[in-house]
Amino acid sequence: METLWNAPAPLTGRQVADALDSHDLAYTTVLTVLSRLKKKGLLSRDATARAHTYAAVASREDHVAVLMQQALGHADDRQAALQHFARSVTPAEADALRRALDGIT
Repeated sequence: METLWNAPAPLTGRQVADALDSHDLAYTTVLTVLSRLKKKGLLSRDATARAHTYAAVASREDHVAVLMQQALGHADDRQAALQHFARSVTPAEADALRRALDGIT
């Protein structure tokens, strides 16, 4: 996902594999992971060209927000979970949260 989020345009499976060459992964393994990420709805695939290209369907920030919502959904006491989270953020992050909440109508 990091490779696709950092790319300025969709990438082929080969381009993704080449970007991950330091991880010593087989090309077929990369294609399998890309296919699974597509099935999970995290990637789109353009099959119009000979070499299919892949792109993230959401930004990294959108993806993290969804993960945070999912994690909060697992809490028995959402208010307590939010309080624990609020105590863990930096003052700058707390200010950003306040501004975001103030912008909600």
